[in-house]
Amino acid sequence: MYKTSLLGKKYQEKLITAEQAAEMVHNNNRIHFGLGLGTVKDIDAALAKRADELWNVEIVSTVGVRNKPFETYLATSDNHKVRFASAHFSAFDREMNKYGRCWYIPMMFNELPVYWQHNDAGLDIAFFQVAPMDEHGNFNIGPQIADIWGVIKSAKKIIVEVNENMPIAHGHQTQLNLFGVDYVVEGSNPPMDELINKEPTKVDKYIAEYVVSQIDSHSTLQLGIGALPGCIGSMLADSDVRNINAHTEMFVDAYVDLFEAGKLTGNKPVDKGKAVYTFAGGTQRLYDFIDDNPICCSAPVDYVNSITTVSQIRNFVSINSCIQVDLYGQVCSESAGVQQVSGTGGQLDFVLGAYASKGGKSFLCTPSTRTLKDGTKESLIKPMLSEGSIVTTPRTATNFVVTEYGIANLKGKNTWERAELLINIAHPDFRDELIKMAEKMGIWKNTSKISF
Repeated sequence: MYKTSLLGKKYQEKLITAEQAAEMVHNNNRIHFGLGLGTVKDIDAALAKRADELWNVEIVSTVGVRNKPFETYLATSDNHKVRFASAHFSAFDREMNKYGRCWYIPMMFNELPVYWQHNDAGLDIAFFQVAPMDEHGNFNIGPQIADIWGVIKSAKKIIVEVNENMPIAHGHQTQLNLFGVDYVVEGSNPPMDELINKEPTKVDKYIAEYVVSQIDSHSTLQLGIGALPGCIGSMLADSDVRNINAHTEMFVDAYVDLFEAGKLTGNKPVDKGKAVYTFAGGTQRLYDFIDDNPICCSAPVDYVNSITTVSQIRNFVSINSCIQVDLYGQVCSESAGVQQVSGTGGQLDFVLGAYASKGGKSFLCTPSTRTLKDGTKESLIKPMLSEGSIVTTPRTATNFVVTEYGIANLKGKNTWERAELLINIAHPDFRDELIKMAEKMGIWKNTSKISF
């Protein structure tokens, strides 16, 4: 099985149970539970059994792809014992936050590897899932390199949980050697958790049509998760557009659609022939596509999301969703008022990088309205962002904003032009009120369009 007897001996020396790994967590520890598909399962369950023994333990994670909350969370209710923090809110992070158990770590995703190393608290233990060790003593980290090397360098102790179902990821820095690991837990090999997109709505389809109409052949695409990016991928797969490339923060099923349609070629100057991403989340179909596939290239987030890297790729197209936009062009993509909904992620990284790319474009997409609990509608293009809302993309960086009513290109536009463009793509029922508010705010007047 192993190239040398030394490897086999070392492996056995480092082999422990999940319960033994959990026993290594002590009071006042800060531990990392992994990222993407690599968040631990067996160690989490083992720690949950002794959670009441703990005091002042913080569990942090990044972009966890999970179908259920951490067992340690379900086993505790006291933040004095165990509390949680996340560098990118998932659905279960939101649930924990709702009950006052989890806090968001504000960050620029491209900086996160450095953050872990520079943070004064550091990490006491890093737990994460990996694929089984190969004959050379290497564990494949799987399709979530992202900020993992910052986590590894920051942690005083590294404990890996082996899962035979972890897809083997090709790319940069995807291997961790046995001699860089303190302990190994052979897990119960649960299947990889899946993220299933909802079916796109009519509004999603209208927005997707507008975006696809702006995408030319020989473009490189950054897509996020959700029904809208999936819809855009499907439309592109059925379109006349050809030679699409992938360079994206999150690798999703839409890229498999493009590959199977013969559209995903990798013919770009940077990482030629490769579909580059920093973490993956989707269905088993996506994981099967990634597994041991040299076309797919996972790489650290400080490379993938780097504005310098993105700007070198011609015709770069960034497509992301947002929650609301105000008439100044400020974009909120991570909170509903004071309620944290998602993380900053790499939205601003790609908005800036795409605009710096020759022929590049970035699209921030939102339905024009949302329906409230009482059945009334609220405009998502607002005079000013709702109180407490977080600015994810500042007005200076915003390029294209898209709703089901059209596209507004805000780059290079003055304040009244921006207001008018955004009002034109707002829901018709709210346009008159938006005009009144824009006039009251002094950013739009009937005389604004008079030429002198």
